[in-house]
Amino acid sequence: AVLVLPQRVQAQTADPAAAQVQGFYDALLASMKSGGTAKSRYEKLKPAVEKAFDLSAMTATAVGPGFASLPDADKKALTEAFSRMTIANYAKNFDSYGGEKFTVEPASIARGSDHFVKSTLKTSKETIAFNYRMHQVGPEWKATDVYLAGNISQMAQKRSDFAATFSSGGAAALTKRINALADQMLG
Repeated sequence: AVLVLPQRVQAQTADPAAAQVQGFYDALLASMKSGGTAKSRYEKLKPAVEKAFDLSAMTATAVGPGFASLPDADKKALTEAFSRMTIANYAKNFDSYGGEKFTVEPASIARGSDHFVKSTLKTSKETIAFNYRMHQVGPEWKATDVYLAGNISQMAQKRSDFAATFSSGGAAALTKRINALADQMLG
């Protein structure tokens, strides 16, 4: 009984933010191993991405301050397009399995109300850091940004990429552009 107790305590104190990232990686790895088309991987990854990421918050960050003043219909259209693009990006970029391994640090780092989860992807050629900025949405932790190579904010990059389109054509033009990007990724 003495040996079982520490394992139970450890399981109960597992970091929920890190567990969310690990769950996403488990689904991503399963998708990579199953192969198939980008569209079939998209369908497999959709529930995992929606569970692990706060796609509404990510869309608002990627669009920038103008997002808050948009009509609800525009916010919805942009969020749906951004969600579709995000899922398509994972389906396209993680298309097959060649022995890759994801490692998640077991404890997140708290910074204010956000937690940061450190992880790596090890391939046969390199090790890449992916750090996740997480916040609590109800009882769950969800990612609001992914830092490529450990420190390159994907949401800052998206905001920079989207700024000119949003500024010149508004929500409709940006929604069209994001959907076109998703279509391109899905082939």
